[in-house]
Amino acid sequence: MRARRGRARWGDGTGLRSLAGQVFALEALVALLVIVAAVLVTFHQARQDVLQDARTRSLAVAEAFAKAPGVGAALESPDPTAALQERAEQTRVATGVDFVAVLGPDGVRYTDARGELIGRKATGDLSRAAVDGESYTETFRGAPNDAVRAVVPVVDDGGRIVGMVTSGIEVQSLRGAVEGRLVVLLAAGGGALLLALGGAGLVARRLRRQTHGLGPAEMTRMKEHHEAVLHAVREGVVIVGADGRLVLVNDEARRLLGLPADAERRPLAELGLDARTVELLESGRTATDEVHRAGDRLLAVSVRPTVPDEAGSGSVMTMRDTTELAALAGRAEVARGRLQLLYEAGVRIGTTLEVVRTAEELAEVAVPRFADFATVELLEPVLRGEEPPQDATLAEMRRTALSGVRPEQPLQRVGETILFHVPSTPMATALAEGRAVVQPELAAADGWRAQDPEGAARALAYGMHSLLTVPLLARGVVLGMANFWRADTAEPFGPEDVEFAEELAARAAVAVDNARRFTREHAMAVTLQRSLLPRVLPEQNAVEVAYRYLPAKAGVGGDWFDVIPLPGARVALVVGDVVGHGLHAAATMGRLRTAVHNFSTLDVPPEEILGHLDELTGRIDEEAEPAGAPGGGRGRREEESITGATCLYAIYDPASGVCTVASAGHPGPAVVDAEGRVEFPPLSPGVPLGLGLGDVPFESTELRLPEGSRLVLFTDGLLEDHGRDVGTGLRLLRRTLERPDRSPEQTCADVLASLLSPAPRDDIALLVARTRRLPADRIAEWEVARDPAAVSPVRNAAAAKLAEWGLEETAYAVELILSELVTNAVRYGADPVRVRLLYDRRLVCEVSDGSSTSPHLRHAAETDEGGRGLYLVARFAERWGTRYGRRGKTIWAELRVGPAGGEGEGGGAEPGPAAALDLDALEKLAW
Repeated sequence: MRARRGRARWGDGTGLRSLAGQVFALEALVALLVIVAAVLVTFHQARQDVLQDARTRSLAVAEAFAKAPGVGAALESPDPTAALQERAEQTRVATGVDFVAVLGPDGVRYTDARGELIGRKATGDLSRAAVDGESYTETFRGAPNDAVRAVVPVVDDGGRIVGMVTSGIEVQSLRGAVEGRLVVLLAAGGGALLLALGGAGLVARRLRRQTHGLGPAEMTRMKEHHEAVLHAVREGVVIVGADGRLVLVNDEARRLLGLPADAERRPLAELGLDARTVELLESGRTATDEVHRAGDRLLAVSVRPTVPDEAGSGSVMTMRDTTELAALAGRAEVARGRLQLLYEAGVRIGTTLEVVRTAEELAEVAVPRFADFATVELLEPVLRGEEPPQDATLAEMRRTALSGVRPEQPLQRVGETILFHVPSTPMATALAEGRAVVQPELAAADGWRAQDPEGAARALAYGMHSLLTVPLLARGVVLGMANFWRADTAEPFGPEDVEFAEELAARAAVAVDNARRFTREHAMAVTLQRSLLPRVLPEQNAVEVAYRYLPAKAGVGGDWFDVIPLPGARVALVVGDVVGHGLHAAATMGRLRTAVHNFSTLDVPPEEILGHLDELTGRIDEEAEPAGAPGGGRGRREEESITGATCLYAIYDPASGVCTVASAGHPGPAVVDAEGRVEFPPLSPGVPLGLGLGDVPFESTELRLPEGSRLVLFTDGLLEDHGRDVGTGLRLLRRTLERPDRSPEQTCADVLASLLSPAPRDDIALLVARTRRLPADRIAEWEVARDPAAVSPVRNAAAAKLAEWGLEETAYAVELILSELVTNAVRYGADPVRVRLLYDRRLVCEVSDGSSTSPHLRHAAETDEGGRGLYLVARFAERWGTRYGRRGKTIWAELRVGPAGGEGEGGGAEPGPAAALDLDALEKLAW
C-alpha cells in the first residue's frame, strides 16, 4: 500500500522531487524575480517622470502667465484681483494645472482658484523670486495642499519686481497618475508571469513525459536497474534506430544472434543476420512470435515500434529460443484445435430440438477439422421419438446424416438402412463394448470388408484408409453411432483421437436424446391437443366460419377455439389461450374448453360465462395442492395450476345483428365491414382467469354488425413473434384485413400469409366468422296482454305464420307449446309478455315476460289438476330451456322442421294421449 501511495504521489510527475517538478519550480522562481525587479524599476522611473513632467508644466505655465502682456500693468493697477482673476482661471483650465495664483511682492495672493485664499499671504519661502528675481520649481508641502509648484517673478519695464506668478499640480493628482501607471505595470507583470509559468509548464510537461515523472536519484537508479535487468533476462532484446542502425543489444540477444562486441551503431546489413530477420526490422511492421532462423536455432521473434503510432520510429525486437519447443508445437496446436472444436461442438450441436438436424450438426462439426467424412446412424425408434431398445447390436439403424469434404463419396446415402451382422466389424465391436474403436488401416479390416465386399472395395478405391467409430450413448443406452473416415488426410486415426471422439459423441448423444424426448412429448401434445380441439364445426346459419390452428414449433401450447350453437339461432364464438407449452398446457386447454361448453348450456350472457369460468379455474388451482402438503406440493401446484389462461367469449344473434363480447385478459376481435374497413372495438379487458380477483366483475360490450361483416378472433401468438411486438402485429393485421370481398377461408389464408413466421414460437388460433342475418320474413313477434283470453289469438296467428312458412306439419306441436308457455306467462309472469317465432334450421318458439321465476319440469300425479305443462313441452320440443336477461326471462323451445318435425327426441311418433287433448283446455293447465 505504501509503494502504491508513493507511485500515486510521484508517478504523475507533479511533485518537487521529480526532475520535471524541480525544473518547473526553478524556472517559475527566476521568472518571478525578474518580473518583480522589472516592475519596481519601471514604477520608480514612472514616478520620476511624473514629477519631472509636473515641474516642467508648472514652470512653463507660470512663466507664460508672468510674461504675458498686461500682467505687470494689472499688478500696478488699483485692483489687481479684478484684472487678473478671470484671466488666471482661464489659464488654469486651459493648461490643466491644479492652480495658477498671482502674488504681490510681499507674497499676498491677488488671484487663486480657491476664492477664500485671495488676500492671504502664500506660505513658503518666496524670497528667491521676490528678492533675487529667480524662477524656480519646488515640491511644496504645506497649506493648503502639498504640490509641485513653480514660482516666477513679474518684472516691469524698469526691471522692478512688481509681483509673482505661481502655478502647480497637487501631489494628490500626481499620485493618481502614478497609481494608474502602477495598475498597468502590475497587469503587464502578471501577464508576463503567466506567460513565463505557461512556458515553464510546457517545458516541465515535456520533460515529465520524457522522464516519466522521475527524480534525478530515481532516474539514476532506474538506469542501473535497466542495465541489470536488460543483461540478466533470458530473452534477447535488440533495439534498432530509425536510421537502421543497431542502438542496443543485450547479452542474450548477442548470444542467440552471434553478434560481435562492436555491434552497436552498425547497420543491420553488416551484422550477418538472417535475411528475413533484417527485412522484418527494416520494414517497421509489428510481429508476434514469428519463427526465424539464426544458425541452427529457431527463434520466436516479436517486434514493436519504440514509439507507438509514430511513423519513422525505431523498433525493438525480443526473441526467445524455441528450438526445444518446436517438436511440441505441433502437438500443442492439435490439442488446442481439438479443444476449440469441442467448444464449437457444444455451441453448434443441439441448436434445435430436432433429431435429424442434431445428427446433421454432429457430422458438420467433425468435417473437415477432424475427419474427411462423417456419418451418423440412429436407431429407428430414436428417429420416431421412442425409447431405444436395450440391445442395439441386433437392431436396424438408419443413416441420418452424412458430411464430407467432397460431394461425391462411396458411402451409403442418407435414409438407407445399416446392418451390422458381422460381429468383427469395428461398428459391431464398438456397439457391443460401448466404446470407440479405431481401425488405422481399413485395407486390413477383414470384418469390415466381409460386411459389404462391394461397398468396401468402392471405399478403398476411393481412398478411404482409416476409420474411427464411436457409439452414441445417453443414460447408458445406445441411440446410434458416429463413424469418422479419412481419405484425403494422410495421417490415420490413432489412439490419441479416441478420447476426443468419445467426448464429441457424448455431447452429441445428449443433444440427440433431448431432441428424441422433445419429439415424443411434442407428438403426444399435438395428438392430445388436436383430439381436444373441435374436429368438425357444428352446423348453424348465424355465421360462415373458417379457422386455422398451428402449434408452435418449440412446443404445443394451450390455444383453442370453439363455435357453439345457442338457442334462438344464436352462436357463441370462443378463443382462449393457456400460458405455457407441452402436455400440461394441452390438457389444461381441454379442461377449459369442456367447462366453456358446459357453462354455455346455462345460456347466460358472456360476462357471466367468464365469471363461472374464473370461479372454476380458481377452485381447480386450490385443489392442485393438497392440504398440508410439504414443499413438493408447491411445485406440483405451479406445474398443474391453470393460472394465466385468457378467454374471449362472443355471442352473435342473427335476428338482431348484435354481437355481445366479453374478455378475460384476451386481445379483442377485429371487425371488418363489407367494404374492408377494419376496426378494433375497445373492450373492457378483464383479468386473466384464475388470478383470484373474483371481486372484479367482467364486463361485456355490444357490437352491432351489419350483414356480411367479418369478425376475426385470434390469440396473441398471431401478433407477437421474433422481433415483432403486439403493436406492429396489429398494424400488419389491419393492412391484411382491409381487402374487401374476402370469404372467411380467404381471410384466414391472407392473415397467415402475412403474419405467420417459418417457426412460430407460440401457438396460433385464428377464427373468422362472416355474419348473416335471419331474414325479416323468418321472424314473427307478438305482444300479448296479460289476459287468458289473449292466448287463443296468439296461437291462431302463429298457426297462420307457420302455414305461410309451409310448416303446417309442425302447427299442432307449436300451438300446444305456445299454449302452455303463454298461459304460464300470463298467469304467473309479469309485463311485458312477448311471443317470437324464429324459422332457421329449426323452428324456435320463445315466450318472454318480466318475471324471473324459473319453471321446473316435474311429473304430476294422476289426481293433480295441473303440473303437466312443461312435461308436454319437453315431449313435443327437441330442446327447451330458459335464459335470463337484464329484466325478466325467456322460455324457448326448438322443434325440428321437415318430415320429422312432429317427432320427439327419440324420433318416434307423437304420443297418443297428447293428440286427443283439447288445446283450449290446455291453457288451463299450469306447472
